[in-house]
Amino acid sequence: MTRIPIDPDTIRALAAVLVETGLTEIEIADKDSRIRVVRGGGPVATTVVPVAAPVAIAAPAVVAQDAASHPGAVNSPMVGVAYLSPEPGSPPFVAVGQQVTAGQTLLLIEAMKTFNQIKAPKAGTVAAILAQSGAPVEYGEVLVILE
Repeated sequence: MTRIPIDPDTIRALAAVLVETGLTEIEIADKDSRIRVVRGGGPVATTVVPVAAPVAIAAPAVVAQDAASHPGAVNSPMVGVAYLSPEPGSPPFVAVGQQVTAGQTLLLIEAMKTFNQIKAPKAGTVAAILAQSGAPVEYGEVLVILE
């Protein structure tokens, strides 16, 4: 049995391609050798960005109400990951108690590596921010409540 020479640089390069593309496996073959790199089925490592201060979740009066039936509920139009600020370390787009205008950006949802602005459908005051920065959101989930 012949031993295939291992090229660590090639393996590292293939592993980098897996990380960049989100693939779980990649293989290259030559006439007399083959290299296959498979990423484990466990959780994928992610970068966690610490938030400077926790965002107030809701006022007590809003918590008592069913958020989904609230007339000022801003629902998620897609599945993705919510971000409350434009970039790590910067202040959030809005805060509880802040006045907003119609069309003002409330938060971002990243879906398929695209950041989508979620804008205020009407002017009002931010009564509650139910989404957490860096957390996944579902279609139709209440993100923010405006009054």
